Amino acid sequence: MANRAALADPNVGTIVELQVGAPAHGGHCVARLEGRVVFVRHAIPGETVRAQITEAGSKGFWRADAIEVLSASPDRVASPWPAAGPGGVGGAELAHLRGPAQRRWKASVLNEQLRRLAGLDIAAPVVAASGDDDRAAMGWRTRASFVVGRDGRAGMRRFRSHDVVALDSMPLATEGLQALLEQEEVFSRKWKPGTLIDAVAPADGSPGLILVNGVPWHHGRADHRAGTRKTVQETFQVRGRTLTYRVTAAGFWQVHRMAPQILVAHVLNLLEQGLTAEGLRGARVADLYSGAGLFTVPLAAAVGPAGSVASIEAGAQAVRDARRNLKNYDTVQFHEGKVESVLPGLGGPFDAIVLDPPRTGAGRSVVEAIAAVAPQVIVYVACDPAALARDIALLADHGYSAESVTGFDLFPATHHLESVALLTRA
Repeated sequence: MANRAALADPNVGTIVELQVGAPAHGGHCVARLEGRVVFVRHAIPGETVRAQITEAGSKGFWRADAIEVLSASPDRVASPWPAAGPGGVGGAELAHLRGPAQRRWKASVLNEQLRRLAGLDIAAPVVAASGDDDRAAMGWRTRASFVVGRDGRAGMRRFRSHDVVALDSMPLATEGLQALLEQEEVFSRKWKPGTLIDAVAPADGSPGLILVNGVPWHHGRADHRAGTRKTVQETFQVRGRTLTYRVTAAGFWQVHRMAPQILVAHVLNLLEQGLTAEGLRGARVADLYSGAGLFTVPLAAAVGPAGSVASIEAGAQAVRDARRNLKNYDTVQFHEGKVESVLPGLGGPFDAIVLDPPRTGAGRSVVEAIAAVAPQVIVYVACDPAALARDIALLADHGYSAESVTGFDLFPATHHLESVALLTRA
């Protein structure tokens, strides 16, 4: 549902016929109506659709949902989650595309952002996680959040709206997460309107947890006891080594069932590639936005007793999680604070830096702090291609060039992706 200003525009609700053009960043395609740009969702490049205008007004462009396909792309499939279709929740806006077509869409967007914002033309690929195409891009989330609407039912917000769409299931969830949601009757019971529900089911089958307004929930009631478990265990293997983490359930962790091992393996490979003959053994490395230590743990193991890892994270709870996860490593120094404030005080040079910033990216002040400690190699993990491209351009001003960028489709059925870039100093 559009906002109030949009609803006042007489064009909202109008049905129009559109020739659908190229995908754009944000999960929609670009079409034109009498010279006006229309961002249309639930369509595929090359299709002809009937679309309903959902937002209009004075911004110079309109938004629309494709509600009828007049000429279908061969890449179109029936969405396995109709609740995320036109007028629905915003959690699976590409579910109407075959898996390979989703990745072509994301590669197009990633490369367009790199060309437009960073001046790069490197044909970055987007790679799927094993098994996702067999699952029709469903069944990958180990974490999900819901809000309770005025009718007392749990659901998700309608796209670009505060309205809550009640759900009967969460098809994006792994089998373990689905079982947890069914066990606690998340979708069938009545809740107090406005209640926030977070559900976590680790990919390795370790016990999951549901939080209701931040409080652990067991067997139909909130558990306020002081010793109640509020963490989950996450375990995966990389290079034959088993890595185990204890993470606060309400904290950040990659949501795709295979994301941790995919990203950790790729980051380690890129660091070794960038450092060439020296490798990571004995290296001085900084892990920026380090969270609970997803990358810090394997980095600490890789640098060995002669190396060191500086872990920088602003979230106090994440720092506590990281300290617990790295209690057996005395070569890690933990720093709680903003990267741009902490890193300059650590002095340079560093051999390598790994950073995994929030969706907004690192930004100029962080890039300047990184340049000041003069790492030979930077590995940048990004969840937004535009932010990545902007930061690559800023790093180029300090003498760093992007050797490679790879996208990973770790948010199937959505327009989101993770991208990992290797940058080296000229």
